[in-house]
Amino acid sequence: MTPAELALFERRLEEIDRIARSLGLDYYPVRFEVVPAQVMYTFGAYGMPRRFSHWSFGKAYHRMKTEYDFNLSRIYELVINANPAYAFLLEGNSLLQNLVVAAHVLAHVDFFKNNARFRRTARDMVETMAVHAERIRAYEFKYGREAVERVLDAALAIQDQVDPYTDPWAREPEEEPNLPERSPADGAAQDPYADLWALDRWLPGGTGEERQESPPAQPTRRAFPRRPVKDLVRFIAEASPILEPWERDVLLMIRQEMLYFWPQLETKIMNEGWATYFHTRIMRALDLSDAEALEFAQMHAGVIQPSPHQINPYLLGLKLFESIERRWDHPTPEERERWGRQGGEGRAKIFEVRETETDLSFIRNYLTKELVEELDLYLYAQVDGHWQVVEKDWERVRDHLVQRLTHCGIPYIVVEDGDYRGRGELLLRHRHEGWDLDRRYALKTLEHLYRLWGKPVHLATVEQGRERVYVFDGESAASP
Repeated sequence: MTPAELALFERRLEEIDRIARSLGLDYYPVRFEVVPAQVMYTFGAYGMPRRFSHWSFGKAYHRMKTEYDFNLSRIYELVINANPAYAFLLEGNSLLQNLVVAAHVLAHVDFFKNNARFRRTARDMVETMAVHAERIRAYEFKYGREAVERVLDAALAIQDQVDPYTDPWAREPEEEPNLPERSPADGAAQDPYADLWALDRWLPGGTGEERQESPPAQPTRRAFPRRPVKDLVRFIAEASPILEPWERDVLLMIRQEMLYFWPQLETKIMNEGWATYFHTRIMRALDLSDAEALEFAQMHAGVIQPSPHQINPYLLGLKLFESIERRWDHPTPEERERWGRQGGEGRAKIFEVRETETDLSFIRNYLTKELVEELDLYLYAQVDGHWQVVEKDWERVRDHLVQRLTHCGIPYIVVEDGDYRGRGELLLRHRHEGWDLDRRYALKTLEHLYRLWGKPVHLATVEQGRERVYVFDGESAASP
């Protein structure tokens, strides 16, 4: 934008703010900044203005920037969940595009502030990630870039295996440590500190079931951990027998950052639908010229354009919110009698949904037969080497989407035994949700886990309906 357009943008932003608040939006203060494409795509690749360096971020940057240079895709804005929130606008945007983006951003920030999944989000994560970047840079200087990169590679391979439903730093009350008991013959009982590597005081409490070793004269070996543990990253950071203090610190930093991003994974469709719903209504309330109205219509149509191969979250989220509002504004006689709906409650209902739901419950509770037919949603698969539509039944389409959204579409892995076979090996279990693991990715991830644990790592799963265990023993990966 030119300086004159920038000044006009600031004046019209005040009008957008007034309209947004009159529609009921409640958001943190937002700081807007116009940045060139190189900066925008750097922030998009790293996820934050300042973050630690890693080759995967550079790879993402070059892919995104190349797509922008060849006009294959475009990031109009980047908004950061913080208080105050930060919004970065692309320098090449027109005045009208930045007005649309501003309206879109205000709705995003309203969602960040009010959705239940974001309530425990650290609102100072911009500063926290900058501190993390400095700490990791200091470790690179002290221990070498290659050593730090190996830990980061392993940490990022398992970064989504966290437990987002617990306090990021809360510990359980102190209790008797649940460590494997060893006999003097093992050499462990000679050293009163030898078993302190199994730091599981933070693990969920419970009596557990004692397992009798053979022969009966041997001491019993308690389950470690007492119950399956969801937070793999934290378990590795605190219980690994080989990690140095700085390596544990790197893992916990990655975990803290992932917990910040997790609510965004859970609410992608809702968040984009909410922002699209309100940018549409805010722009309609603005006094636009004919040329601006045409430019807005073209931009909006591009945002909600359906794809034959994947779900457009902007379109699906928008249509769901509009459907909910319409149904609660104009209930059928059956809905009036069964649910006590009076009519005219649509706006209040969508604000309630915005506050309490995630994508999974949003789809499960509000995707209707009429909406599936309107959006022409279907399931497709490869049949005899060709892609074909295989299902259009609305309930099966809905259930498929719900299944895909379970645990954000990420494999659900738990730590089942940190002293597997009594040899300090690690046994993980995949809680199968109907989708097999990517075998190549799973085996590669086990290599990274071995780097963090130091002993063979086992992963029990289901593959094509049969029980299977992947193993990495430090030299080769296998699935017996």
